[in-house]
Formats: sequence, C-alpha cells, structure tokens
Amino acid sequence: MDISIVIPLYNEEESLPELFAWIERVMKAHGFSYEVIFVNDGSTDHSWQVIEQLQGQAPDIVKGIKFRRNYGKSPALFCGFERAQGEVVITMDADLQDSPDEIPALYRMITEGGYDLVSGWKKKRYDPLSKTLPTKLFNATARRVSGIRNLHDFNCGLKAYRKEVIKNIEVYGEMHRYIPYLAKNAGFTRIGEKVVHHQARKYGKTKFGLNRFVNGYLDLITLWFLSTFGVKPMHFFGLLGSLMFVLGFIAVVIVGVSKLYYMYNDLPYRLVTESPYFYLALTAMIIGTQLFLAGFLGELISRNSAERNKYQIEKII
Repeated sequence: MDISIVIPLYNEEESLPELFAWIERVMKAHGFSYEVIFVNDGSTDHSWQVIEQLQGQAPDIVKGIKFRRNYGKSPALFCGFERAQGEVVITMDADLQDSPDEIPALYRMITEGGYDLVSGWKKKRYDPLSKTLPTKLFNATARRVSGIRNLHDFNCGLKAYRKEVIKNIEVYGEMHRYIPYLAKNAGFTRIGEKVVHHQARKYGKTKFGLNRFVNGYLDLITLWFLSTFGVKPMHFFGLLGSLMFVLGFIAVVIVGVSKLYYMYNDLPYRLVTESPYFYLALTAMIIGTQLFLAGFLGELISRNSAERNKYQIEKII
C-alpha cells in the first residue's frame, strides 16, 4: 500500500464527507493505493455515524477508530499510527484547513527526496493575530530547543512520514506538537519542510484555546529534559546538587573563618547564628544534598527501566 492517511477528529460531522471526497479525487488522479483512518476522539455529534456511512461506501479504504471519550490529539495519532499500513503515512486535520492536494508532493518528498519526515508550513495563515503571534513565538522557541532549525511550523497537522518513523516513536500526552523532535531523538534526522496552502475553517469552530501555548512550553521543557537527561539523571541533578553544596560549604567556611579572625584580633564580632549568610549557606547545602539524592534515585529508577537498553537499530548485516 502506498499511503495511509490518518485523520484525528472531534465534532467534525459536516466536513467529513467533503474531506473524503476530496481525498478520493486526489488519490484516483494519481493512481495511489491508500487507506483513510478516521480516529473519532470522543465526538459528541454524529461524526461516528458519518464515518460508518463512508466505510459502507468504501469498505476497503475507510477505517475508523472510536474512543469512548475525548483523549486528545496525541492518543488519536498514536492509535492511528499503530494501524497504518502504508509505506508513507500522511496526517491531516479534519476541518478542511489542510488541503489533500498537497499529498502527492509530500509523498514524493518521502519516496524520491529521501526524507524521513516532511512537515507542512502554513506560511500564509487565515487565523487571527491573537493566534499567529503566539504561534510564531512558540515555533521560534521549539526550533531553538530542538535544534531543528529548518522547521517554521512544528504544530502543522499536515505531515508526511516514512512508515519506519511512526512505528518507532511514541506519541503521548500532548506531544503531537513535537513529533519532529521525537523523530530526531529516535535517529530520523532527515526532516524537511514544505509550504502548504492553509484554508479558512469552513464548518464548526476551533477546538484549541490559548492554554495550549502554556501546555506546549511545559511539554517542550519535559521533552528536552527527557531526551537530554532521561537515561542519566545524575548528570543533571548530581551536578547541580554538588555545585550548590560546594558553594554553601564555602560560604559556611568564610563565615566561620571571619569570626575566628575577629576573635584572634580582639575585634568585636557577632555569633555565627546571627549572620544571615550562615542560614543561606546552610540552606544551599541542604538543597544541594536533596538534589544529589534526587539524581541518585533517578539513576536507580533508570537502571531498572525495561527500556534502558532500547536503541534504534537501522540495519544489521
């Protein structure tokens, strides 16, 4: 099979028939063998009934997954990826803002261009300024942290993947925003970008609020930490804890030596416990010890993890 198209959706009953008809036209025009996997993320409208109707019209092409409740886009993509069989996997949103006409070019970039992953870039957007400005700031931060400098739109729903990529990454929580980063951490470094057409929403209303930007930054920090120190937490907590303990210890020594100096020279002096620097130094030593112990406990947990020796092997001869 050439292409698997994975479409997560939530309350998109109006757009589904039009979207599938559009996909059909594009696929037939280019002679692709394909499947369309709709993942119904706990919709409260008639989206599932529409999917059942589409499956009845094209039983060999349309597949559906129905969640009992709304879990989010990442779980929907994870389940869709598990069942995808195409050599190239395309993801797109169900709201008709992503154009199926982009699929052939994305497919060629994977099969002929040698890319592992190609992300769409909605260079010209039909979104309000309150959404585009935070998006630009978010993407700039993601580029800086991930090291993937050639991507301008990490969160674009229209992406193409080599099959091996989606079978070797785990999308969880709200990590769908950082699939290119997950792919890079898994060893798939041939990541490209294509400018794609962005259409104004035709039906319904957006499902995303401003809180996604806050959650996005927190997820980015989590992913950076796990990818950098996930299997070696002592390198982070141990180093930071040791540094704080040493600084606190030096400060205590300075406070004590200064008191002895004043005593030896018969100068007026204060008790060590009357100096605020003593308590600051003591606090730094306590926090440093706790951080060191946190790193040690993290190492113990990491050493007992079932995935401690799980590596991405490309070929064996």
